[in-house]
Amino acid sequence: MSAREWIGKDFYRELGVSSDASQDEIKKAYRKLARANHPDANPGNAEAEQKFKAVSEAYGVLSDAAKRKEYDEARRLFGAGAGGGFGFPGGGGGGGTFDMSDLFGQTAGAGGGGFGGLGDILGGLFGRRGGAPGATNARAQRGADVETDVRIDFAEAVKGATLPLRLSSPATCKTCGGNGAKPGTSPRTCPICQGSGLVSRSQGAFAFSEPCRECRGRGKIIDNPCPECGGEGISTQTRTLTVRVPAGVDDNQRIRLAGQGEPGRGGASAGDLYVRVHVSPHPVFGRSGNDLTITVPVSFPEVTLGATIKVPTLDGTVSLKVPAGTNNGRVLRVRGKGITKRDGSQGDLLVTLQVAVPSKLDGTEKQALEAFAEASAKHDPRPEITRMLKER
Repeated sequence: MSAREWIGKDFYRELGVSSDASQDEIKKAYRKLARANHPDANPGNAEAEQKFKAVSEAYGVLSDAAKRKEYDEARRLFGAGAGGGFGFPGGGGGGGTFDMSDLFGQTAGAGGGGFGGLGDILGGLFGRRGGAPGATNARAQRGADVETDVRIDFAEAVKGATLPLRLSSPATCKTCGGNGAKPGTSPRTCPICQGSGLVSRSQGAFAFSEPCRECRGRGKIIDNPCPECGGEGISTQTRTLTVRVPAGVDDNQRIRLAGQGEPGRGGASAGDLYVRVHVSPHPVFGRSGNDLTITVPVSFPEVTLGATIKVPTLDGTVSLKVPAGTNNGRVLRVRGKGITKRDGSQGDLLVTLQVAVPSKLDGTEKQALEAFAEASAKHDPRPEITRMLKER
């Protein structure tokens, strides 16, 4: 994309956020719009597909701190929405108060393209550096990162899993191989800018460069655009990837797949794919770091007299000894039955004992309990409270 096209777009408006929005606000806006306009959710809807591409492009710039800084600086210097011409200080009639050739690092009247003075600011946007006349091509630009979501069950999060992921996202066009030209044809070097993407223009004592209108700053002209991507070299494609979810992954954690994001331009590397994992809760087990947790109901005789009970784990059962006189709510630890991560760290199973109180008693049970209450009346279960009450 040429500098004129990039600066002329309002990426903030595309995502529906203000120009001072935080990275979290930008990310939330992108995720909401990407979900709403995803091709999988809108099959055959060309308008939704275009919106999906637009918000992906905007997020690719605004999510990258360096690109966003360059974009903001260019809009400040040249004026937002400068699609028809850059808004230089002093107006468009050459009445500025500074030397444009100094601004761009050129000698007045030079015929070559390239930015010198603003190279560091605009290099990422214009995709060029200063150089010999007609010698520069569009600078390689890394592809944007892409994010998607998957949901797994609790056991998969604990033990790890390998999942197929169906993804619709921008990718290098398979029909043209990314060059934008119809198969059997090739792009040709722009005869106006000689492949630099820039042309020099003079106004009185000033000389400055601007994106070539003939090739729209690309340096090449495509006479026969690819029917698949329309000459962009990138099209929305559906692909299936294999995602390995590591053991012990946390809910809302992101997994990075390097090089699986949006393809780069000009031979640059592709962006990354981030898979956000959502873990469904388990009806019995919980989690605390690397430890698994479970609450096990026990009877009054079991905690009073002691017992050995069976406790489930995610890979079978274990026998757990309950010491006599165990209080309600005590937590017992079963070593090595928690989460084992790839780094070798291992968690335990934490068992919380909860005394189950019968809702109903038959005659025999009630008599036995009354007899026990009478026999144990001398044992005060709350001596400290009793002492406080006597002191008042």
